[in-house]
Amino acid sequence: MEEATQIISYVAYLLPAIVVGVIAYYFFKGHTANEEGRRRYLIQKEAQNKILPMRLQAYERITLLLERIDPNKLLIRVKPFADEVDKYEMLLIKNIEQEFDHNLTQQIYLTPECWNLVNAAKNATIHVIRQAAMHEKDNTADHMREWLLRNFMEENTPSQKALLYVKKEVGELY
Repeated sequence: MEEATQIISYVAYLLPAIVVGVIAYYFFKGHTANEEGRRRYLIQKEAQNKILPMRLQAYERITLLLERIDPNKLLIRVKPFADEVDKYEMLLIKNIEQEFDHNLTQQIYLTPECWNLVNAAKNATIHVIRQAAMHEKDNTADHMREWLLRNFMEENTPSQKALLYVKKEVGELY
């Protein structure tokens, strides 16, 4: 019996120490998690301050790309050097592809939706140029140019539609 009372007295002495140890463990665990969260927040905030200017610069470059491949501006900037429709079609498409390839790396700073819309605008513009070349196959490159300009005079170009989305997305960054 004396051994049982001795064991009970040891447990009575150890029980408060165990309870204090468990409580201290949970407080320390909570404190560590809180500090980790705070540290991550500060790192993310600092990274955001560095990344935001780069993202804005990417949106600026994509805006420039969309403006340069806009058929209304492209046709004025890139004039035909021969009367052949096929050569002018290839010149326009080559110009669009070069502009696009030059800005290809900007996609890492854009959302996937925005990049897909930019890519779709490029493809739609090329498609319209190919349609115009087929439509004006028997005429000169100047006639094809006039047909394209008339075609986009009254409606929004694919680039203008994509540009509206880019502007909306940039507005959401603030």
